[in-house]
Amino acid sequence: MFVPLHDGIPLQHMKTPVVARSLIVFCTLVHLFFVFGPLGPDEMVAGFGLIPAVLFGFETLPQGYPFVPAWMTLGTNIFLHGSWFHLIGNMLFLWVFGDNVEDAMGHLRFLAFFLICGVVASFVHALASFSMVGASLPDSFILPAPQRPLIGASGGVSGVVAAYVILYPRVRIWALFLGGIPLRLPAYWAIGFWFAVQFVSAFFGSDEGIGWFAHLGGFVAGAILIPFMRHRYDPVLARAAAQELQTPR
Repeated sequence: MFVPLHDGIPLQHMKTPVVARSLIVFCTLVHLFFVFGPLGPDEMVAGFGLIPAVLFGFETLPQGYPFVPAWMTLGTNIFLHGSWFHLIGNMLFLWVFGDNVEDAMGHLRFLAFFLICGVVASFVHALASFSMVGASLPDSFILPAPQRPLIGASGGVSGVVAAYVILYPRVRIWALFLGGIPLRLPAYWAIGFWFAVQFVSAFFGSDEGIGWFAHLGGFVAGAILIPFMRHRYDPVLARAAAQELQTPR
């Protein structure tokens, strides 16, 4: 797999990526409440997680669940994580890539971008769980179950990853590959490898507990939105790429 560690691109338009850091803090606080709070993980997932069968009205939960209207779980599920590993993985991606994407957009645009990508990712996951029900598919295809809850910021984070590779395709990033091999590769190679893993896993993966289609949906949403939500005349891409190409290796 692919674990990003560092990119080293200095911020050009702001001192602190307030929104990216705030999202990390907020998700961490929510997870602490998720683990140690009075409701417990099961109640939190039933109350705020996205269950496609409930979203589309095919099934209902016990009285009192979810805690918000079903359509709102397209967004509330983004801030829940099933484990510390799940949380740390998503927040690491947001830490490495989120600051520069926020720098290219501004605070409010970045927040809107992250939330839109997360909601679109959740909806794509929900559609995938129903769109091919009853269809004749190869046995190797593993689609998400409509009754399985979706939680996690992976969809929004995938949108940030897409924005990053479009903004800074040639910038070299340090990352761990294939179980721990440290390499410094251009973003388009590293993130291209990551996207290929998501795509193959979405259709042929064996782990039904991961929202692969949410990852793909968030990535595509981010790629579509970034040309409209970045600063109109932002020179960061050309400058960063030129500096990287001119630096001796």
